[in-house]
Amino acid sequence: MRLTLFARPPFSLSAVVGSHGWVRLAPFGGDDRTGGLTYVGQLDSGRVVEMLIQEVAGGVSVEVDGPLSEAEQAEVARKVGWMLGLGQDFSAFYALARAEPKLAHVEERAQGRLLRSPTLFEDTVKTILTTNTSWAGTIRMVEALVSQFGTPLPADPTRHAFLTPDQLAATDQDTLRSVTRLGYRAPYVLELARSVASSTLRLPLRPFDRAQDKLCSGQGSGQALDLEGFKTADIPTPQLHKQLLAIKGVGGYAAANLLMLLGRYDFVPVDSWALKLVSHEWYGGEPIGRAEVEAAFEHWGEWKGLAYWFWNWSYTGEA
Repeated sequence: MRLTLFARPPFSLSAVVGSHGWVRLAPFGGDDRTGGLTYVGQLDSGRVVEMLIQEVAGGVSVEVDGPLSEAEQAEVARKVGWMLGLGQDFSAFYALARAEPKLAHVEERAQGRLLRSPTLFEDTVKTILTTNTSWAGTIRMVEALVSQFGTPLPADPTRHAFLTPDQLAATDQDTLRSVTRLGYRAPYVLELARSVASSTLRLPLRPFDRAQDKLCSGQGSGQALDLEGFKTADIPTPQLHKQLLAIKGVGGYAAANLLMLLGRYDFVPVDSWALKLVSHEWYGGEPIGRAEVEAAFEHWGEWKGLAYWFWNWSYTGEA
């Protein structure tokens, strides 16, 4: 079955796929034959399908082997729409970027969208697995999680969907440490999975309570966590930032990264690479700290994360 989905212009599938390294993390993949994007996903019905996503005039097409029910079609459209940010509007960012030579390219290249997973649970697990490791280590850990716990694709059992919170919650720390080799991250992803899995009623987030500064109960305590509710939480970004930081294993860099994936760009994801980029751009390669990175993009306001992400950096890491 083939679905066609509209994208708010300007749009470029290759720009989304190339926005960061998520395409290299299972169950994403690139399709060499078409230049498109693939994703193996488990639908609410339990069915595992491979989605082949290609750019077409006005948006993208999504191909799935076999027929889809109306509910499955709606689910595929919703998930792909989120993954590619098809409805996102970057006109305000582009208007500001036109006056900055280092960002003059973003509108022409339709940059701004960041490839994301269908669920914030998947993106949070993957983000935790980027911390304190090499990129090769992240790829290995994600592949191990998916292959060990994800449901296989019937047409090719060597490929698997990303594991559900229930599937991950059913394992234990020893397995995640010794077999999956997640190291110190094992208890973090396990507790996250059990918190999300225990939210069986999928209740919406409680209204923001300024007195208690909380959105939902039990973060960091193993109680129910409606993580997907963060996608539509109608609260200020600084408060959402605090809620992400309350998740064990999510520090400043990870929280800022997740905010970017949620379409909130008020924070810069500062890591060792960001320190190098800003140091060579404005400080002659001298050592700097987080404060200097944040100050460099402070005037970009709600777009500071995107300005950092798509900046035309002079430093390439070669020298």
